[in-house]
Parts: sequence; C-alpha cells; structure tokens
Amino acid sequence: MNHLDTVREIRNTTNCNCTQSLLVAFAAEMGMEAEEAKKMGSFFGGGMLHGSVCGALSGTLMILGKQGVNQKEALDIIKTFRMNHATTDCAVLLSEAVKKGVARKDHCDNLIFEMCQAIDDILSK
Repeated sequence: MNHLDTVREIRNTTNCNCTQSLLVAFAAEMGMEAEEAKKMGSFFGGGMLHGSVCGALSGTLMILGKQGVNQKEALDIIKTFRMNHATTDCAVLLSEAVKKGVARKDHCDNLIFEMCQAIDDILSK
C-alpha cells in the first residue's frame, strides 16, 4: 500500500488528527512505531490546539526534517502551501472552508492528501 492509500485508511478508520495521520503513514520510514508517531503528533492537530499552523503542514515538516531534507525544500513546501491556500493558519483555513460549504473533515483530508503527495515527491528525489 502506498502512503496516500495508507493515510486515506488512517483518516477513515481512526481518530488521528492531521499531523498524526501523516506521521503514522510515514512512521516506518522515520524508524518509528505507529503508536510512537501518533503520540508525537498529539498536540499538533487543530493548529497546535489553538488554530495556529495547519497540522498537515506541521506533520509534513516533521517528516521532512526527520528524513534530512534541507531547509530550502522545507521553505519551498511552506511557500507552495501558502500560495495554494493563502495562509498556513488552521483557523483561517477552516473558516474559509466553512464559507465555501466544505465540511471540516473533507477540507482537512484534502490538505493531508496534498501534503502526503508533496512528501512522497520530495522523498523520491
């Protein structure tokens, strides 16, 4: 199963937050057990529990850092995310989704899937 399929399954079968979903999907590559990865991401969902940086973006940066990706690539991910979504703040992202009539879970799932693909693209270089 590829990472995108894995993260889809995680989102459909667990109560993992955005960060946890990505960390669990990439746990093996990071040399971690799934439960350890889940614990590590506990307080990053919901924008670090207070609407700050998107958990999907936070999880992405954790994975890329653990895999030794350079700072330029990490900054490029942040820049691309901001260009695509106008912000990196969870509260603003969710507010915009509500205005568009998009359910929270669907909105967050799409961001997670987008970041999962970005991680795979970078790590496959």
